[in-house]
Amino acid sequence: MPSRDEISYFGAGPAPLPTPVIEQSAKALVNYEDTGLGLSEISHRSPTANKVLADAKAALAALYEIPTENEDGYEILFMQGGGTGEFSASVQACVGWWVEQRRRKAVAELGEGKDAEVVERVRKEIQQELKVDYLVTGSWSLKASQEASRLIGSKYVNVAIDARKSNSGKFGVIPGEDEWKLSDKKSSAMVYFCDNETVDGVEFPAFPESLKGRAGDDGVVVADMSSNFVSRKIDVRNYGIIFVSQALFALLLVGLLINEYQGGAQKNLGIAGITVIIVKKSLLALTPAPAFLQQLSDVLPSAIPPIVFDFATIAKNNSLYNTLPIFNLYVATLVLQSLVANFAEKKVSGQEELANRKAELIYEALDQYSDTYHVVPDKRVRSRMNICFRIKPKQDSGAEPGKWDDAREKEFLAGAEKQNLMGLKGHRSVGGMRASNYNAVSMASAEKLVAYMVQFARA
Repeated sequence: MPSRDEISYFGAGPAPLPTPVIEQSAKALVNYEDTGLGLSEISHRSPTANKVLADAKAALAALYEIPTENEDGYEILFMQGGGTGEFSASVQACVGWWVEQRRRKAVAELGEGKDAEVVERVRKEIQQELKVDYLVTGSWSLKASQEASRLIGSKYVNVAIDARKSNSGKFGVIPGEDEWKLSDKKSSAMVYFCDNETVDGVEFPAFPESLKGRAGDDGVVVADMSSNFVSRKIDVRNYGIIFVSQALFALLLVGLLINEYQGGAQKNLGIAGITVIIVKKSLLALTPAPAFLQQLSDVLPSAIPPIVFDFATIAKNNSLYNTLPIFNLYVATLVLQSLVANFAEKKVSGQEELANRKAELIYEALDQYSDTYHVVPDKRVRSRMNICFRIKPKQDSGAEPGKWDDAREKEFLAGAEKQNLMGLKGHRSVGGMRASNYNAVSMASAEKLVAYMVQFARA
């Protein structure tokens, strides 16, 4: 049986954690700071829980230089429901904000006391103008667009790009911005994109130029950063909403402690339940009254989010409208604080440098042995986080060109597991191999994987 420090894990869902973190968390779970109670047993409204929450916000704000103090700044929310829940919450929030802007304008122009006229005017504007834009570049953005159609109706959903149309029906590219069919800014309630697609190995190389400078009435920019958050520096001010599902948020964060503990042993993360939302405060002030939206239900169904997904409600209650899993947040807080301390002035840029080096090392090996390996996505949009590749038949096998060798892929996986290189099987929907290069993967693990890939290719 291998010891914990002998395992290198490259899975896309579960996360390894350094042993010292597990030990510290275990103590907190049994007896937090000698209070006689475990952290998961105390009230989520207690001073102890509130301090964990405040510490998490402070560390995240410092890490990404998120302005939180003034009215033009951002709220940091901790919620539940995962990325899938935010597919729903984000479109419902943005559509609500769009409607409220038009209601206020109608009241200003028509005057107070003209409620019926205001409702009718906004109803017509919804029917004639409203759009939500989606950049569909992989499996997750596709699901997000489908959820929008389910909630508010497909006629309001504009798929500005479907990358499959540029790649023989498969994901793996991001069309140039000159090919995007974005709605008019004044009609668009939001523009959604998934910054990194875990299933398909595609990542936006930078923030899209065509989305820069958008204000709240120009289509709110919504980004799903569940799988590449804290892996590179971003300008938060480019976004109206950023959301990060807990499973991958923790997965990205926990690895940042590995450098602090030399040879830190790793284990999969078994905690779930926190989703991080970074949302512009000025947008929250546009939240419409449910009674007004109800009058528009004939043209805009399902635009009112469940109360636990209502950003304004969660913000007013300091993320404690319902019971928040404080222990889960505590683990992430430890890692956030460590990252702030470890990388000092470099902050996220320090982790970005490390992530890039690991990705470059793995891709270089795959490209060097291109007679054995085929990297799935286009080189210009290769993900640094999820490296997807297939294995080709041997040149003298007589196999049809362009086909993958299932037997060799099984052999590759079996050989990798013998060397304690785990979690390399691709997503069930696409097959192949996937080496997830999250922050929790050490440079030593990346080097060990590369050595095995070279060995396999030369055999």
